[in-house]
Amino acid sequence: MREATWEEPSDLIIEQIEIGPMQNYTYLIGCRSTREVVLVDPAWDIDSLVSHINEKDYTLTAALATHYHPDHVGGSFSGNQVEGYAKLLETNPVKLYAHNLEADGIKKVTEVSESDIARVESGDTLRVGNIEIEFLHTPGHTPGSQCFKVKNTLISGDTLFINGCGRVDLPGSNSEDMYHSMCKLCSLPDDTLLLPGHNYGHVPNATMGETKKINAYLRINDLDTWSSIMGH
Repeated sequence: MREATWEEPSDLIIEQIEIGPMQNYTYLIGCRSTREVVLVDPAWDIDSLVSHINEKDYTLTAALATHYHPDHVGGSFSGNQVEGYAKLLETNPVKLYAHNLEADGIKKVTEVSESDIARVESGDTLRVGNIEIEFLHTPGHTPGSQCFKVKNTLISGDTLFINGCGRVDLPGSNSEDMYHSMCKLCSLPDDTLLLPGHNYGHVPNATMGETKKINAYLRINDLDTWSSIMGH
């Protein structure tokens, strides 16, 4: 588990934690004055994540899911079993905030119950101490993929990487939806800090302005070209 932090304005806590063999990023978002935090995409090594929270004297109040794939929330795939939100519940019974279209998939892969999940829609917000998190629906990789906007920072999950985007050849994925999600994210200010769901390309973060220069997918400005390149 590798952790990265940087100076953030006012009360905002954001920690980027690389974890697991697939170079996943889990994030801590919280409020410095109240010490309340949430975990984004808790998976792979729950004990280490919980120990880290306790060592920092933080209080975990919720978990957030970008999407339902087991490397982000736990579950089994390709013969591998990944611990995740279900294990977190054993010691930290907090709600998992998931987009309404993703909640059933999360229940299936994690085997948690409906009462464990808080269903959200795009534009909904969650307050963590003095910090507000906005949920942005960005379908394409999965039907209910979502990003989290916190002040001038975007946690993008597997929707947008620094030098790529999430796959659209998986069950439930859709290339046209992904194109429209890319257009939505391109409208964010260039100084928005992008924090992706994986450490692909070994560039842990970049501004949206920098990402637009690096990421070829963000330079495609029509759906026909996008669909052709994505193979759909």
